Amino acid sequence: MLRVEQLSAYYGLFQALFEVDLRVDEGECMALIGANGAGKSTLLRSLVGAVKVSADSVQFDGEAVGGASERKQLKRGITLVPEGRRLFPSLSVRENIELAQRHGRPGRWDTELLFQELPALAEVQNRPATALSGGQQQLVAISRALVTNPRLLLCDEVSLGLSPYAVDEVYRLLNMARQDGMSVVLVEQNVQRALAEADRFYCVQKGRVVLDGVAAEADHHAVANAYFGV
Repeated sequence: MLRVEQLSAYYGLFQALFEVDLRVDEGECMALIGANGAGKSTLLRSLVGAVKVSADSVQFDGEAVGGASERKQLKRGITLVPEGRRLFPSLSVRENIELAQRHGRPGRWDTELLFQELPALAEVQNRPATALSGGQQQLVAISRALVTNPRLLLCDEVSLGLSPYAVDEVYRLLNMARQDGMSVVLVEQNVQRALAEADRFYCVQKGRVVLDGVAAEADHHAVANAYFGV
């Protein structure tokens, strides 16, 4: 489905990623692990079109799509749930989700299905999205991504700062999406949770992939060493 080959990314003269190789298969959850500043968010932004990279460095269904605009990647089915949620404060919960739906792809996920699956969110659908708790806001952010009906959902720090209950609700929603065959790339500071949720993992340090493998078979000592650069 997704193949990343020799991907390098820059912010001006600063190189943030160095010849990254990875893959995400159909229906798979891949965890991207690494300390703050390792390059994880830059990698996601490169995939979604927010950071310009060479065309051949990102292949989606065999097509070279690197460097395409965010709008084009969205239409292909690549959607990002950004760190910090970035909800529109002037819009209600419903309006935030419906706005995303209008710019997405046709498919099963829509606003009414989300409210059916998340009754607690339905109860506050007319409130300003940024007036909710952190956990509720994160559910809105994921819902907004899901109603674009992506094939590949990129999630950047979706559980950061949330209560254990809110984290479980977030992952329940992500698992529902995976049951529909959606592929997920998960950036998560909680390494144990990331490995428990994922099929495979890649550990990034200073813009380079330094370790990868099957999540269920991961050597936690080796993962910790790669995470901290030991």
